[in-house]
Amino acid sequence: MFSLEKIVRPNIQQLKGYSSARDEFKGIAEVYLDANENPFGILNRYPDPQQIAIKERLSEIKEVDTNQIFIGNGSDEVIDLAFRIFCNPGKDKALTFTPSYGMYSVSAAINDVELIELALTEDFQIDENTLDSYFEDEKLKLIFICSPNNPTGNCFKDETIEFILSKFKGIVIIDEAYIDFSTKESFISELKNYPNLIVSQTFSKAWGLASVRVGTAYASQEIIDLYNKVKPPYNVSTLNQEAVLNKLDNLAQFEIEKNIILNEKEKLEKQLQKVGLVKKRYPSEANFILIEVTNANELYNLLVDQKIITRNRNNLVSNCIRITIGSEKENKKLIEALQQLSVTSSEIENSL
Repeated sequence: MFSLEKIVRPNIQQLKGYSSARDEFKGIAEVYLDANENPFGILNRYPDPQQIAIKERLSEIKEVDTNQIFIGNGSDEVIDLAFRIFCNPGKDKALTFTPSYGMYSVSAAINDVELIELALTEDFQIDENTLDSYFEDEKLKLIFICSPNNPTGNCFKDETIEFILSKFKGIVIIDEAYIDFSTKESFISELKNYPNLIVSQTFSKAWGLASVRVGTAYASQEIIDLYNKVKPPYNVSTLNQEAVLNKLDNLAQFEIEKNIILNEKEKLEKQLQKVGLVKKRYPSEANFILIEVTNANELYNLLVDQKIITRNRNNLVSNCIRITIGSEKENKKLIEALQQLSVTSSEIENSL
């Protein structure tokens, strides 16, 4: 049976979080003389440390209580704080599946936590048969599941994720950075069934706020309380909070832009099938497409020469390049470049 008390680091359990001036006074006043702020200017006041307005809006949209929402400085803060809260440095372990998002290993290394990386199957799924022995390891505190997965683009099977949630006695973090593009439902609806579940999302992808750096975590109130206790007091700026609120107040435009991206993705998938250099296109539930080519390193550099930047994922998936769905103009330029490179490559081969 899952016990949060057994998973949390003892020093975090005993920690008394910092109480900022804005935590101690809630509401609106005429005179603020509590936070040692400069009285002049328009950005002279500290931001809301609890991001109440964003949480109230998300509560309506996601149908979850405000006390089950954490707002972070990007979803990377959600990942980093998970290591800080649950893993004793140099002692505890975390687990993820590869290939996947690289920040899991970076955060693990920064926090001096061993990260176990289990290879996905050939069709990029989790092999349940490899997990039982890890479930029994008392030092294993975290499991990261990126779904839709980056860079492969696929979602993991619901039954596999539920199997892990029900069997593992530690914390399971489902990274749903790309969920808005997916046909799958978010695991936020499963919070009531799994006390060890954290769902991470972001405003960087479908919401178009990558430069704002705001991520979210959804979990039980007990877990969110731990996040709020450990986070820096003012982790999200006023400007960034306002940018998020503006997006959340214009859901119709969000849907329009998301559908444009999905339509462009469908067009790009069809066009890539006709490009000679492309050996394989993997199915994707995200705003990117992973393709296998003959020589990923060479193709990446040839595209760079034409000022087209893709992501070379050859180090994760052999001879694969990840292509983000851009605007219609950007996607057209990419396809034209790939078609020309395919013709050039074919001419060279025929001349040999």
